[in-house]
Amino acid sequence: MRRSSSIASSFLYRSIGTSHGAVSAYAISNQRLLQAALFSSSSHTHRRWFSSLLDSVAGGSARAASLGVVGAVASLAAAVSMSQDVYAKEPLRQELVPKEVVLYQYEACPFCNKVKAFLDYYDIPYKVVEVNPLSKKEIKWSDYKKVPILVVDGEQMVDSSAIIDQLSHKILSDKDASVPEDDEETKWRRWVDNHLVHVLSPNIYRNTSEALESFDYITSNGNFGFAEKISVKYAGAAAMYFVSKKLKKKYNITDERAALYEAAETWVDALAGRDFLGGSKPNLADLAVFGVLRPIRYLRSGKDMVEHTRIGEWYTRMESTVGDSSRLRS
Repeated sequence: MRRSSSIASSFLYRSIGTSHGAVSAYAISNQRLLQAALFSSSSHTHRRWFSSLLDSVAGGSARAASLGVVGAVASLAAAVSMSQDVYAKEPLRQELVPKEVVLYQYEACPFCNKVKAFLDYYDIPYKVVEVNPLSKKEIKWSDYKKVPILVVDGEQMVDSSAIIDQLSHKILSDKDASVPEDDEETKWRRWVDNHLVHVLSPNIYRNTSEALESFDYITSNGNFGFAEKISVKYAGAAAMYFVSKKLKKKYNITDERAALYEAAETWVDALAGRDFLGGSKPNLADLAVFGVLRPIRYLRSGKDMVEHTRIGEWYTRMESTVGDSSRLRS
């Protein structure tokens, strides 16, 4: 990552630059030590940058003394460690990881994606059951007829925010069950549920082509047979196009894109220059915003949002931090 490279390079040059009296042969012998440190903890970009530095050291610089080399390795390790504190998943201790987690979802549902962002960030393995939005046959067993439904070791959990609260109190020891109502994290999680999600559907299903684009994504990622794909795609797109118009009227939205851009800018303002609302790492509000935006990011509405607002840098940091999905593939 860029931040890791710049910090590491700064430390390395400082460490090597302050050492004296070494011979070129010794520097060459210590290349292997540096390479081992680099290749065990760094990316291709770091390796390319580091190789050019090593070449200059091996070329006869008398300043790459033993102390400088060891100091450089220690500094690089510290720099990479600092970077990973900012841009890393937060895997749980093994004894806290649930044995079986099953998520009943719609692929493009913002509330379902909010739950997935939490599971992915904490590296909790989970299975997915894609629910047919027309028949809902996959959740006939449940009295609750909406998604997401999360089943954790046999226990049913419903409603995305309640699911995350229950999981947080179950597996995150640092989460206080009695969070103040005016807490910043709580305030912005509530903003996601009461405002941000309501501007998404009018944007995703703004016109027939965008509605079809969204349902093409849903059916391509869902577990549907050919006939189901056709019916879900076209019937679903048509239904959601009209639903989005009702939502637009209900929430007094006159210009869908303007409302989306305004929401994105409001979130960036809330960050107040921080990498995340949580500071050096995401909190539950970061995960909530990222989760609900993730299904639209590469649709036309999401591309427009990133192009016309300042949210792109934060989103990229979140994408990198949350990392690969912990979803189990059958």
